[in-house]
Amino acid sequence: MKIAMIATEKLPVPAIRGGATQIYLDATAAVMARKHDVTVLSIRDRELPDEEKNKNGVAYRRFAQETYVQEVAAHLRTETYDVIHVCNRPRWVRYIREASPDSAIVLSVHNEMFRDDKISYAEGIDCINTVKQIVTVSDYIGATICDRFPQAAGKVATVYSGVDVKTFQPKWTTQGAKINAAVRRELGLEGKKVVLFVGRLSKVKGAHLLLEALPSITEKHPEAMIVFVGSKWFGANEMNSYVRYLYTLGALYENNAMFIQFVKPEQISQLYTMADLFVCPSQWQEPLARVHYEAMAAGLPIITSNRGGNPEVVENGKNGYIINDFSNPEAYATLINKLLDEPAFASQMGKYGRQKAEREFSWEAVAAKLLRAYGEERG
Repeated sequence: MKIAMIATEKLPVPAIRGGATQIYLDATAAVMARKHDVTVLSIRDRELPDEEKNKNGVAYRRFAQETYVQEVAAHLRTETYDVIHVCNRPRWVRYIREASPDSAIVLSVHNEMFRDDKISYAEGIDCINTVKQIVTVSDYIGATICDRFPQAAGKVATVYSGVDVKTFQPKWTTQGAKINAAVRRELGLEGKKVVLFVGRLSKVKGAHLLLEALPSITEKHPEAMIVFVGSKWFGANEMNSYVRYLYTLGALYENNAMFIQFVKPEQISQLYTMADLFVCPSQWQEPLARVHYEAMAAGLPIITSNRGGNPEVVENGKNGYIINDFSNPEAYATLINKLLDEPAFASQMGKYGRQKAEREFSWEAVAAKLLRAYGEERG
């Protein structure tokens, strides 16, 4: 098959500026390119050429952000594809169909893009009637579509995102143990029990709840350190009032809180390997944060909030815990203390999560599911 994968207008592919959907497109394209002709379309970036073909055989075409949709449509009028995968932009489907009327169109939905403030009812119906399949990153996102558009049910299917299980090394492996020791030494975290947060520093991501939980954690575990990895926005380290609040609050616990600003995707795996457990205290209806896959691949037990799609990949008590009282700092403190109290059980959870990641969430598994959505025969 000849496949075009269309990224959004927000960030470039590969994910040199971060972005979960950009990571998803680049990784699945690399797997599919082993057997198929794959081209990824994305916005330009000063660090990337306008056209290239990488070592995995994936071709890239990049266009100006200001005129992105128009340039993508112009490209599709001159280049014919069997399948066009449109990422997270249902309103673009009509333009894609006009530009390439004979291609099968598959839409992947990573956020609540079918809400009434995102797309009109008429546009939604037109999109659903046009596409071959709608793949969603979680059952939660699928439900947000079908609740408003019941007629979409036959075309909507969940294809969870994934992770490079070769890149993320649990600390119990030979390589992981070396990474764990080296990163802890570099960050001055030897002898610490490290709780990891990875994500944008915005109120909806809930980082403040972990800082507010610290007194109850350090009362039992004075050697605990919460490491916050992230910034206000992808690839940007500017401050805003919320980030300043976090830094001010964190300064009260300088021996127990550390902030690491934006980290390039190729470096993030080492920080997971360095940690003892992972917490996602998200407060909004999260589609399903990819940090869960990364934590599982790194062999970390997970504590996550019962919001949106996040609980769908956590088997409560097996690879982590789901918090229903998700806005209560003490709820996080209780479970963090439990896992720090029981390192053998925490390790068992992490190993179960790693096995789950290998079995269900490798990029090979995700790409295979996408190809079936595109129409590739099984077998």
